[in-house]
Amino acid sequence: MKYTSTRNTSITAAPSMAVLNGIASDGGLFIFDEYPLAPSLNELCGMTTFELYTEILSSLIFDIPKEKMADLVSAAYTDKFETGDLTPLVKVGDDYVLELFRGPTSAFKDVALSILPHLVTTCARMNGVEDDIHILTATSGDTGKAAMAGFADVEGTRITVFFPKDGVSTVQQAQMLTQEGKNVTVCSVKGNFDDAQTGVKEIFSKVQQDKLLAGKGVRLSSANSINIGRLAPQVVYYYKSYFDLVRAGTITMGDKIDFVVPTGNFGDILAGYIAKGMGLPVGTLVCASNKNDVLTEFIETGRYNRNRTFYKTASPSMDILVSSNLERLLYLMSGNDADKIAGYMSDLKTKGEYTVDNELKTAIANEFYACAACDETAFVTIKSVYEEKGYLLDTHTAVAMHACSEYKKNNPGHNLCVVLSTASPYKFAADVLFAITGKKESDGFKAMRDLETLTNVPIPKNLSGLDTKPTLHSDSIEKEAMLDYVIDFSEKKI
Repeated sequence: MKYTSTRNTSITAAPSMAVLNGIASDGGLFIFDEYPLAPSLNELCGMTTFELYTEILSSLIFDIPKEKMADLVSAAYTDKFETGDLTPLVKVGDDYVLELFRGPTSAFKDVALSILPHLVTTCARMNGVEDDIHILTATSGDTGKAAMAGFADVEGTRITVFFPKDGVSTVQQAQMLTQEGKNVTVCSVKGNFDDAQTGVKEIFSKVQQDKLLAGKGVRLSSANSINIGRLAPQVVYYYKSYFDLVRAGTITMGDKIDFVVPTGNFGDILAGYIAKGMGLPVGTLVCASNKNDVLTEFIETGRYNRNRTFYKTASPSMDILVSSNLERLLYLMSGNDADKIAGYMSDLKTKGEYTVDNELKTAIANEFYACAACDETAFVTIKSVYEEKGYLLDTHTAVAMHACSEYKKNNPGHNLCVVLSTASPYKFAADVLFAITGKKESDGFKAMRDLETLTNVPIPKNLSGLDTKPTLHSDSIEKEAMLDYVIDFSEKKI
């Protein structure tokens, strides 16, 4: 097994170099050429959480020795999450919610970004890389803080985060702008997330093609899910939730379960598809979108069209029109047809759209179900789930919970459903409070306190008192200035 570019199979890398590079030299994404082998389900089911992470990560990033991977897992997760099992599974009505927000920044990105710094520095040493690793990331809200928290003051690294100006919640922005660390910088971009993400990809391409950092002791890598080192840890919690259900006696080993995933960049749901390819009994993967429903249209029609109105919604981490990880899915489902994928991505860049062939369209429709929900529908879902089931949803998970309901209604033969919850409701407290009470509160931090008083659900410690921390970052630039901003920080002594 080796890793190749989704656009050119002659571009290959060992897993450790794929993690270091972040993105292939032709702009494609690194992906394995055949599914990794993992131990049997029965063997995996008997493992502790840390042992499970070690086994699955060792299968995906196989050139890191298992003993070393165990050390990295321990360093990444010990005493960092609210619960020892990292991602608890909670029964809500007839369904289950996988709480992925119990980490240090209250977002699902913590699961991967807690270990990514350890992977990056280990991969650098393994490959004799002495340059500093400059992590370059675009965020729609959660990746930025989680990445900065993971990489802050990690020796031999520096990190730059770009986020869309006025495109994240008050709490998300405060989390980023108060982040400490001499190797950290964060900057808003005047545009939307797609502008920031496209800018990051173009910076990688420009730096590689023109050797802009040659001889400067710095090389770029990424903390976005375009980096296989970011994607790999997300595969594990699909396994863990399945085994939690087996051990509880809710399902029998071998039974299929369906997963409902709120997603914009397609990385979180792709991790579930990879788990299925590795042998986990996954049934249908339900792709939940907000009003920016480009993925819903694609799964239903086979046409991907980013030439559409961009909406700012109450679930900003899903306000995305260019879903990068969909490229990996197309590669895997096309039988590793890199030429076909390169053509689709060229059409997306030049025309803003592409349409897959009927065979690929049918294959995708057989694996995925798609559903979208506007803000109003998400708010109704938050209110009804809280009042009827006593569970507090954030705006993104509310989109997924609605999709779960619609999926079950239209597919009476469905399997047991697990909904992935991607963020604490307190990261979007003003909207959650409005959904439940009808009260509009412009101060996001007051909304947090009011929501806690109303529900008795405690504010996560990492968010409490955030509004009193000093602002350490204030840069804001046009998207055309992103390259110069990165070069300047790469050359700066820290």
